[in-house]
Parts: sequence; structure tokens; C-alpha cells
Amino acid sequence: MEILRNITYQPNSGSKMCEQGLGRVCDPSRRWKVPGDGEQHIHHTCTNTGEMSRVITDPSTGKRYCRGKVLGKGGFAKCYEMTDLTTNKIYAAKIIPHSRVSKPHQRDKIDKEIELHRTLNHRHVVQFYHYFEDKENIYILLEYCSRRSMAHILKTRKVLTDPEVRYYLKQIVSGLKYLHEQEILHRDLKLGNFFINENMELKVGDFGLAARLEPMEQRRRTICGTPNYLSPEVLNKQGHGCESDIWALGCVMYTMMLGRPPFETTNLKETYRCIREAKYSLPSSLMSSAKHLIASMLSRNPADRPSLDEIIQHDFFTQGFTPDRLPSSCCHTAPDFHLSSPAKSFFKKAAAALFGGKKEKAKYLDNHNKPAKEDEEIYKLRQDLKKSAISHQAHNPRTDEESKTVSKSNIHDKPDKQQMGDTIRLIVRGTLGSCSSSSECLEDSTMGSVADTVARVLKGCLENMPDSDCIPKEHLTTSFHWVTKWVDYSNKYGFGYQLSDHTVGVLFNNGAHMSLLPDKKTVHYYAELGQCSIFAATEAPEQFISQVTVLKYFSHYMEENLMDVSIYL
Repeated sequence: MEILRNITYQPNSGSKMCEQGLGRVCDPSRRWKVPGDGEQHIHHTCTNTGEMSRVITDPSTGKRYCRGKVLGKGGFAKCYEMTDLTTNKIYAAKIIPHSRVSKPHQRDKIDKEIELHRTLNHRHVVQFYHYFEDKENIYILLEYCSRRSMAHILKTRKVLTDPEVRYYLKQIVSGLKYLHEQEILHRDLKLGNFFINENMELKVGDFGLAARLEPMEQRRRTICGTPNYLSPEVLNKQGHGCESDIWALGCVMYTMMLGRPPFETTNLKETYRCIREAKYSLPSSLMSSAKHLIASMLSRNPADRPSLDEIIQHDFFTQGFTPDRLPSSCCHTAPDFHLSSPAKSFFKKAAAALFGGKKEKAKYLDNHNKPAKEDEEIYKLRQDLKKSAISHQAHNPRTDEESKTVSKSNIHDKPDKQQMGDTIRLIVRGTLGSCSSSSECLEDSTMGSVADTVARVLKGCLENMPDSDCIPKEHLTTSFHWVTKWVDYSNKYGFGYQLSDHTVGVLFNNGAHMSLLPDKKTVHYYAELGQCSIFAATEAPEQFISQVTVLKYFSHYMEENLMDVSIYL
């Protein structure tokens, strides 16, 4: 009888198993199910790794292999880097001592895994190459994935961006659809079993718990898999089906986006209760299409879960950007999919001048001797506003009478082009006012000039925004929240606020942004656009402890001393 992968439950880990081709024991103090700190680089040099011979010969073919470093370890076996000494091709070799599978049912399990995996051939499934035995061990040669697993990436990144989630999920769905078409259930889908090759392509691996799909009445009732990813029907001993893999896929998507499994608790009994009740939380920060897709995959009733084809056709995929490929830097750093915007550059410089302190202001003042580049930026910003105005007029044609009225109004209400260009130039060049020297400018007129310029440019942007009726519906999926309380402590820390959903945030003087979610347990930290770290408020990384303390102070102060302005709305 197959056994549960994670026999001893670790409170802060969805599982203690993850590897390439087999389970790997992890540090139980870590949330993520990842191996130790050893890097998985390709080695062409043989190293002595213990009692087992470093040069291994296949008795049936005479081929010789050099065994390298350990990639992972599990209950029955270890996985090593293995180099073919003839071709220099690198494999991930699962090595199972005969002594560990001496009982018939243990050996039968290995034989079934080999029999099943060797028949598979798909772009997004780890490739099975060869297996052989000698007197001591069984050797299974698998595709080597140099960038390790999704669990490693999530350990470093904490969360993924929406485009990355689409990129990886599409590949998982592709591989899983192939498996289901072959009437194979994976039964252990999790981050640690998705491997990334040199080209950042995802491969579904580890078929130690995989099984052939059987009719409902013939399904085995064994509870096997990883606790945080088990479905209600598996816990209720109704057997695995394709729907059980869909449930696990929902858990995977949730974990990619939020940095933790949906049903993670401090003890196994509570986790199973939450799974049986399909009880989990979806924060308001998620797009509504993402929340809807996750909720559908985590439906308590298996019949209510979407098929793999329906998942790919969901609004989350069809109405969002999916990159064709990802750079390898995504293994450790969030990608920036945002196109550069003159308006964004303008307001970023304004923010630095207003809130960045003397060093940041001086940085922009030092750049005033670069007129060519700055004039180009000014031109781009003007064109940006002009395009917005044209687009707005195209969506909202006016009558001749209306046009005359507007034209007359504009003569009095709006600054002329030269004036707008001058005010924009104040920000872009950093001179920020009419003064005889940079130091005088900083001391006397910076704040007023910047604020006035920002107000005029912002007004111009707002006046040229299209009406809400002209905005595609898919852009309106995010819930709207408003500021109900605020504290300006920018003379020391920054600007604090509370939203209508009770999220508390602080815009620090250094430009960083940190927010405490309504659950008062989860912290989001944004160093800059597109780069987000998520962690528990009680488990803040050392470099964020002081900022979390300030965040909690703001939260407590506003809760105890300020009234909610929304009661007057």
C-alpha cells in the first residue's frame, strides 16, 4: 500500500519532499519545500561522494558514467548529477539501493514508476532516458533541469507576477493534459515537482505516486500525496481522479501568487479540516479573474471544477499578458513587463524631488547639464498627453457648438504650450524654479515649484482621461478602495494611510512602500514597481524588521486616535 509522502507533518511547510525525480528532505524550519543551499550547477569533473563508486558502468551496454553531486534525496533513493563519459551529456540520476527496496511491494512500486514514466514523451514532462541495474543499485536516468524547481524560485522570489503565473501555468496545463490523455494521474502536483531547464521551460516530474486512471468504482482509496495539496475527495477516501489533479493545480496557482499554500495551518488536523470544508482566504489584492479561477479549481465538489481546456480559456489567461519566454533572472528577480512611460518618469522624478531628501534632490539637480536627453523626455511627455487627448476626442465626438465653447474655455483655463513646456522642464531638468544657483534653488523654491508643476501636469492628465464607459471592462476587474485615515509623518518616517478595506500602508521617505493586509498577519513590501516581497508580520526578514515596526505603529495610532472619514461619505 502506498504511503503518504509527508509522514511527519512540518507546520510551516506544505511538504518535506521536493526534488528532481524523487522526494527530498528539507529544513523543517523553512516554509518552502526546497533542498539545502547547494547550487545545482553542471560539473564535468568527477568527485568522491562517499562509499558508492564515482564511476558507474551500465552492465548491459558498457557505458560509463561519472556520478556528481547530490540533487535531492527521499525515502528510497538519492538523485545525483550523472555525466555520460562518452558524450558529456548530463542526466539527473535517481539511484535506489537494492537494500532499500528488498520487500516485494517496494520493488513493485519502483517497477511501476519506471514502466509508466518510460512511455511518456512531451515537451513539458521530464524526459525518461534509460534505466539499468548492477549488484548494488537501480539507476534511472532522467532529463537534467539546471535551474532546479519552482520551489527554489518561490523560496527566493516569495511571489510571482501575474504574467509569470500565466507563463508557468500554461506549461503545467499542457503537460498535465498530455498525462490525462494518456490516462495517467500525477497525484502529487506541487511546486517541488515542477522543474525548470536552462531555457526556463517547465517540466512536470516525479512520477513516484502516479497511477493509471481507473473507473470510479475501481479507484484505490489510499490517501497519498502532499498534505497541503490533497483534495477533499482524496481525504474522504473516494479515490483520485483527474479532478484531484485540478484541485492541486488550484493550490499551485494560489501559492505562486500569494507565497503560501491556501490551506496551510499549524497542524495537520486543522489543515485537513480546512481542505474538507474548502475553507481558505482570497485577499482583495488579487485580480478578480485570478480569484475566480482559483475558486473554481478549489471547488469542494469535483464535478464543479473546470477542465484543463476551460482553465486555459478562462479570463485570467485570455484577458492578460503572457510572455513567450522568461529571462533566467526571473529565478531570483521579478521581471518588469511595464513599458517605459514619459508620464511615469516625470512623476517618479517629482516624487524623488518632493520626498527623497537632499541627496535625491541633488541627484536630479546634478543632471541639469543634459538638455538634449531632457528635451527629448519633455517632447515624449507632451506627445503622451496629446495622444490621450486625441483618443479622448475620438471616443467622445462633440458638436460644433460644444467645440466652440470648449475652445473658448481652454484659452482661459489652460496654460499655453510654452508655459506647460517650461513647467515640465523644471522637473525634468531638476532646476525646479527660477534662481541663480542650484543651492539657492534647493533652499528657496524647490518644494513650491515642484508641487505647482505636478498639480498642473496632473490636472492635464486628468482632463484628458477617457470616460469610464470607454475603458474596456477587463481593466475594471480590481476592487476599488479609498483612503479613510491618514497620518503625515514624512519629517521622520513617511506617509501612513488606511484604506476602506482596513489595509494599512506606509509610503516611506526612501520611496519604499509597505502594507499590512486586513488580516493583520500578512505584509506586502514594494521596493519598486513590479518587485514585491510577501511575508508574515511575525516573521519579517531581518532587513525589514524596523519598517514593520513603523508600519505597526502607524496602524495602532490610526486605529486608536483617528476617525474613519468614510462615515461622512
